[in-house]
Amino acid sequence: MALTVPGRVCGASEDERMDQPVPESVEEAFASLSDAAPQGWRVELIEGEIHVTPPANGDHEEIVSELSGQVRDHRKDLGRYTGLGLLLPGGVAHSRVIPDLVVAPKGSFSDRWEYHDPTPVLLVGEVTSRSTGDIDRERKLTGYATAGIPVYLLVDRERDVVKIHSRPSGGRYERTELVSLAQPVTLPEPLGFDLDTSEF
Repeated sequence: MALTVPGRVCGASEDERMDQPVPESVEEAFASLSDAAPQGWRVELIEGEIHVTPPANGDHEEIVSELSGQVRDHRKDLGRYTGLGLLLPGGVAHSRVIPDLVVAPKGSFSDRWEYHDPTPVLLVGEVTSRSTGDIDRERKLTGYATAGIPVYLLVDRERDVVKIHSRPSGGRYERTELVSLAQPVTLPEPLGFDLDTSEF
């Protein structure tokens, strides 16, 4: 769900909305929604729009867990992070996103910040759902490339494919490999190992 009107609270009556202070900027609206969101809901700011996503279903989380486990099995030197916020450059304001999976050297995010510089990130992973598929395929693709994240792994459940985007340059990925789900996927350097997607 994309919210583009700062200060408007979906589901509130007109009288209730009139009593609420109107945020002065989209960043203030984002902060207010982030603070008010129920536990498990994800609030992201992407290219100036606020996106609010309900908690993921079990199938989604099983795939994220399997991805994380396979990274652990192949690269014990790397940390695997879920629920970690990243601050992406670009546009009129920085985007604030929470990827399904972030892979980076251990200790890369040992601070108290809520949203982190993406410089140490080696891979971001997203698993689509009906409500987030277009954002994952388009807007996040651009944001991750602009941030220079080496590998963007997209598990597209609606299309039964896995996309591996790599070689970021000039706000886009120069290489994209498309693999059908259940086929092995080779992650390029700096990862350099195969994923078994038959578990997805």
